[in-house]
Amino acid sequence: MLELAGVARRPLFSDRGRFAVTGLLAAFLDGLLFEVLMSYGASLALSHIAGFFAAATLHYWFISRPRLLYDLAGYSRWTEFGRFLVVCMLTLSVRGGILAVLIQAWHIPPIAAILPAIAATAVILYLGSVFYVVPAGHSTTPSVDADWRTASFGIIAFVILLRLIYIGVAQLIPDEAYYWNYAQHMDLSFYDHPPMVAWLIWLGTSIFGNSEFGVRVGAFLCGLITMGYLFALTRNLYDSATGIRAVLLLAILPFFFATGALMTTDAPLVAAWAATLYYLERALIANQGRAWLGVGIAFGLGILSKYTLGLVGIAALVFVIIDPVARRWLRHPYPYLAVLLALLLFSPVIIWNMEHGWMSILFQSGRARGIGDNEFGLFELILHFAVLLTPAGLLAAAIALLPGTDQNNNSSICRRHLFIMVFTGVPLAIFLILSIFDTQRFHWTGPLWLMALPAMAWMMGKTRSFSGSPTISDRVTAAWKPTILACLVSYAIALHYLVLGFPGIPYQGIYKGFPEHYFWRQATAGIEQIVENTRRQTGQEPIVVGMSKWSVATVLTFYNRGKPMEIRSRNMFGDSGAMYELWYPSESPTTRPVILVGMWQDNLECTRNSIEIGSMLVDPGPVRELAIVEDGKPLRGVYYRVAHGYLGKQYQQISPKCAEGKHT
Repeated sequence: MLELAGVARRPLFSDRGRFAVTGLLAAFLDGLLFEVLMSYGASLALSHIAGFFAAATLHYWFISRPRLLYDLAGYSRWTEFGRFLVVCMLTLSVRGGILAVLIQAWHIPPIAAILPAIAATAVILYLGSVFYVVPAGHSTTPSVDADWRTASFGIIAFVILLRLIYIGVAQLIPDEAYYWNYAQHMDLSFYDHPPMVAWLIWLGTSIFGNSEFGVRVGAFLCGLITMGYLFALTRNLYDSATGIRAVLLLAILPFFFATGALMTTDAPLVAAWAATLYYLERALIANQGRAWLGVGIAFGLGILSKYTLGLVGIAALVFVIIDPVARRWLRHPYPYLAVLLALLLFSPVIIWNMEHGWMSILFQSGRARGIGDNEFGLFELILHFAVLLTPAGLLAAAIALLPGTDQNNNSSICRRHLFIMVFTGVPLAIFLILSIFDTQRFHWTGPLWLMALPAMAWMMGKTRSFSGSPTISDRVTAAWKPTILACLVSYAIALHYLVLGFPGIPYQGIYKGFPEHYFWRQATAGIEQIVENTRRQTGQEPIVVGMSKWSVATVLTFYNRGKPMEIRSRNMFGDSGAMYELWYPSESPTTRPVILVGMWQDNLECTRNSIEIGSMLVDPGPVRELAIVEDGKPLRGVYYRVAHGYLGKQYQQISPKCAEGKHT
């Protein structure tokens, strides 16, 4: 059924000597064109893309020589060409990431860095051509499981490689930098999240330094842990072949792809969620008493990551109540010991909240309903599902959760399906109900779909019956192939664009909000220059204030590679600042210069409470925009405003102009 692979059945090129000569010529052409373009001042992106496509063209000329295999395989040269383009885009992304690591992170000269990049290009193009592009020379029809298994191994390996390459060169998003700041102020817990993300970042940066890789390596490892537990869970519920397909879905679906690469609270949460589900299945379905120890540890570590894992606890209680076999555990001590173990692991958060007036618990309790806009958000929530899972994934999840999907009255199979439905349906029902009264953030529901992945993977392996017209399930299964390819190519293009870009494609004007939240390494260098100029002009050390809740202040702190800047957040002007309200609760009036920095112009003029910021400053200057340019290519703009002192929050004044602008 699938054409994504077929490793054991694809013959290698018969004329290996000719292929080797062609490969060497392509590598030579690649390296020569790269060096020539770089010597003439071309950008790294243009040089390596031009060299790559020259080599790829020569490679394709070789593999597309006339063959009778087209007729035997039953598809055209255009199909082969389309497949080759897919392989090229995936190869280009890996190659660009390798170059970025070698040149930007390891500071290897381009003339040397291109050599391993060319070697990687040759290997990936060869494997892609043999296993995907070139048609098989016989018509043996493989089983569905064999097709998916072969494809899954290759795709999972590619996704892991892509993550490993790019986590160290893609710049941090503000959320990651904020959690890195957690690790610089280590504590038992924090105002807006439990401490697990800070602990992982502290461990990663202790080994690999304050770098993007050091921050994100914990997320990468959490992604591998999630894969392991999901495979084991799915194997227990179905079989190993279904387990491999479940890991494939975990690798390519947007939400789970991101959590394995970005160091946010969702990374350890998803790993703990998968582990908790695995041990709960062993305890509730397989009736293994020792599994409750794993439940307690996994659940305790999970709520140290994010309080959302409490939904799994609610689902477990529901399952125990409605399932007669599982209900017997209420008479045993093991579940209660698991609860005590989880509470013991969670005790740092309890202690911190006791010392801080339960502020974190109260804050998260207030967010439990949603973001606070009191609007009907059900349709928006469903749209978020489609973004997190892709439309094909959402349809597959809906079908997999329908009663009677297994079409088997065996009691063990019925309990298995009940387990999947309860541990997906209970958290889902809670979010659906809450969305009626308030809007939910798009990523909050992501982890709950973990329990649906085994059933979705099982559906993928079902053989279509050709006795009648295709069912909806058949159509969804058929949609997985283009969905997987679209996801892979999208990730590859997006990562290359973020790190190296593409010639002729700008960063500004593509998507509002993207450049403002990215390219902070270059923006911070520009702010450092403004700080240095102000320091020379005034003879005093400026105070830099990030005019957002925490985003601006925290990324400026992470990317401050020059002379250390004294950085504060907007709570200095009476607005909320999350953990900055605890780290820097107040600022005394001063005659030192103050430099406000923000993503948007109005952030430097008014607070969210319609208070004019200038009323708290001494001789504030106008808001100016600093254009951030690299290698002649505009990246973004950043706004700043210089004042000659700070008067204090007691000078707050509500401005009619600010109120009017807020209303508008």
